[in-house]
Formats: sequence, structure tokens, C-alpha cells
Amino acid sequence: MKKQEYAIVDIETTGGNATHSRITEIAIVIHDGEKVIDRWETLVNPQKHIPDAIFALTGITNEMVREAPVFDLISDQVFELLSNRVFVAHNVNFDYFFVRHELERAGLKWTAKKLCTVRAARKIKPGLPSYSLGRLCSSLDIDLENRHRAGGDADATAILFSRLLEWDSEKVMDVMIKKTSQEQQLPPNLPREDFDQLPDKPGVYYFYDEHKKVVYIGKAVNLKKRVASHFGGHNITPQRQLFLRDIYSITHEVCGTELMALLLECSEIKQLWPDHNKALKRFEPKFGLFEYEARNGYRYLAIGKLAKNQNCLETFDTIYAGINLLQELAKQFEIDQRFCKYGSMSDGVFTTQNDTAALPEIQVHNDTIQAAIDFYLNSRPSFAIIDKGRTTDERSCIWVENGHFFGMGYLDSDLVITDPSQVKEYMTPYKTNQYIMQLIFSFAQKHPRTVHIQKRDDNFVAFE
Repeated sequence: MKKQEYAIVDIETTGGNATHSRITEIAIVIHDGEKVIDRWETLVNPQKHIPDAIFALTGITNEMVREAPVFDLISDQVFELLSNRVFVAHNVNFDYFFVRHELERAGLKWTAKKLCTVRAARKIKPGLPSYSLGRLCSSLDIDLENRHRAGGDADATAILFSRLLEWDSEKVMDVMIKKTSQEQQLPPNLPREDFDQLPDKPGVYYFYDEHKKVVYIGKAVNLKKRVASHFGGHNITPQRQLFLRDIYSITHEVCGTELMALLLECSEIKQLWPDHNKALKRFEPKFGLFEYEARNGYRYLAIGKLAKNQNCLETFDTIYAGINLLQELAKQFEIDQRFCKYGSMSDGVFTTQNDTAALPEIQVHNDTIQAAIDFYLNSRPSFAIIDKGRTTDERSCIWVENGHFFGMGYLDSDLVITDPSQVKEYMTPYKTNQYIMQLIFSFAQKHPRTVHIQKRDDNFVAFE
């Protein structure tokens, strides 16, 4: 039976995106499981400019690669060196996807079993201060010459690979390179245990970087399946490569329902603002309804831009939504338009009174403003959405008070609800926003049986 051979690879590139960047240097060291049996390296003409930042890192200049072969001219040789061998690299997916993409450009279809020396070193030599190639070589007393050049890094990785083979008494690497193993799909710095402990339940998951900072928050109907979906596929965009490299650990929180997971995800993103979350950051209200008292003693209602963490009576995605609400209140309570401000809209656009007309009596006017505010705040519904919990012994509850998300939590299944104040005692408070309320109202319309509305009849409060 032929001995398994390994192709230990390192590349240098013009950038981090295989779609738009190109290889500038490649080195391949062939290992037979006992020793190095062959070695090959070359500069590659990327047919594009090498950025200054890449030159500063690698020392490879545009002049150095000008007379080097383009990848098409070496593709057959690369293909032959890699064929029927396990592809080995430090942070293997970066090198693997770049090489695979370049071979595809040259018309060669190639796949291989992969082995990541970062992941292997974490398993075989746990507890080291760092698993970057430079620091790992320093910790293990491995000579590393020509750092950030393909030949130097490939030679150091080959020595590291040989050492790991010697230390691998439990045959960890044999398991890792099995075609059915999920090991190679995980980010290089993520411990397998973090993934294995994820349940098949709805909830929210958190990705952390090496400094224990949350870099991404997501929600899932099935936590394990959703997290695994981040790591599969042939996606070589720079954003995804940086994203995967940033993941050093995972935690999670199980939720009773998908809606609770959605609300928790939105609330946590708003509070922690992770670097890799983009989509939900768009759902920030931009305008607010404000009330203030001027120096003349009169109270005003105004629509204006909303600053971060600024308090207001209501928030809006658009200035027109705010204007419409203020117009309705002004009409219903006969508020003098001179005391309504509509943001960037020019003064007088909505004014019907004569500016020279006598102003209303201050106290009467201010009482009218207060009545309008009280009506608006108190006319919005208060209700609970009660649904299944995390276990059969509990129910989940989302509480909305006066049209705003108050909080959510879990109730014992045998708890008899007679008063909304009972519910609030079990709730964890969260900040509300318009996007969260859209989610809640949409769910309530689709699932009316889960909605329990607060009613007031002769001061009696009940749920129905």
C-alpha cells in the first residue's frame, strides 16, 4: 500500500481576496510522513500591481515578479505536485482556496483533503500562548527564516508538521484528514469543543476574537446548524476570510422561540455593536418626536433628528412618519401650529393660524400639549405574547407596554396570570426600537392566539 504523502504549501498574494487578488509566490514541500522528499518554489507574476502594504509585509516588489512566470505557465506543475496528496498549510483554508481558485482559472479542477497545522497544533500542543506561525515556531524552538516569504514559511511549516507527527500519539491528525471529518471546516482558531456544545435549539450565538471581544452575533432556529453554515462552502471573499480568522470562541443562549431569538439578537447588536454585524445596524431610527418648554413658558412639540442615546417621546425611520403623527395630534387636540416644529420643513408650511393672532393662554395651551402627549402614550396597546418555553416546565413571555417593547423572560407553566404586574416581575428589560416593534406586531398578527391583551374596565385589569 502506497504511503500517504503531504503537500505543505505557503503562498504570498497581492491581497486577501482570491477573486480580485493574485498569487505572487508559492512554495510546495512534499513530505512522505517521515521526511521531506521534494521541494519547489517560485515567484509568480500576478499581472497586477502589488500594493505598498503587501510589499512592506513580504518584501516582494513589482520588479521582482515582472519576469516571473504567470500562474497559467506553472499550473500543470502545481497540479501535479498537489494531486493525490493531503494539502497542508498554516490556516489551511486561505492557501487552499487561493490555489484552488488559481487552478480553476487555468482550467484545472482540483480538490484535496486538507490539514490545518494551526488546528493540529492546538490539539496536540494545547495551552501555548499563540498559534500564529511566528510565535508558534518561537515557542517550539523552530527556525523561521524569510518570514512572510513562501519558501521560508513553507519550510517552517514542514518542520512544525514533522514535530506534530512525532508528538501525535493519539493519531489526532489521522482523524482530522478523514474526508468525513468536519474539523477542516471550522475556523483555524476555534476549539472544536465550542462547536460541539451547541444545541439543536433556537437561540442566539456569539463569536469572540482572541481578546474575548464579541465580533458577531447571530440568531438561529437551530444553533448548531446555523453556526455550521458560517463555515461551509467555497466562499473566498476577503470579508469572509477575515471573519473566519477572527473567531476564537463561541458562546450561546437558548431561547424559547425564534421571535425571542430575533429580539435578543437585535438588542445585543444594538448594545455591543460587533464589528462583523452589518445588516441590523441599518435599523436605527433617525428622527424623534420631542417636547420642550421655551423661554416664553410655552410648550412645543417638534420633529427632529435623533442623536444616539437621546430621549424622545417616539422614534421614526423617516421624517414624514413623524410629521404625519404630529399633524394628527395637532388636529385632534387643536394645537396652535405655531407650537409645532417639523424638523427641516420650512416654518409656516403647515400653519393655518394668522401669525399676528393672539397667542393662547399659556396654562391652557400647556395643558393641551400634556393631554395630547398623555393620549398618545396611553392609547398604545399593552399586551403579552405567551408561547412555548425552553422546556416543558415553562412558557416564554414578551411584554409590550404602551406600544413599546418592555422586555422578555420565562414563566412557570403552572403560573396563573391575573395581573400584568405579575408578568413584569419575570421580565428582563430591554430597550425598544421601531424594528423590534415591527417584528412583534408582525408576529402578533400572524399568531393571535399567543397574544394576551391588557384591558381596563372600571380599574379592573385582566388578560384575555
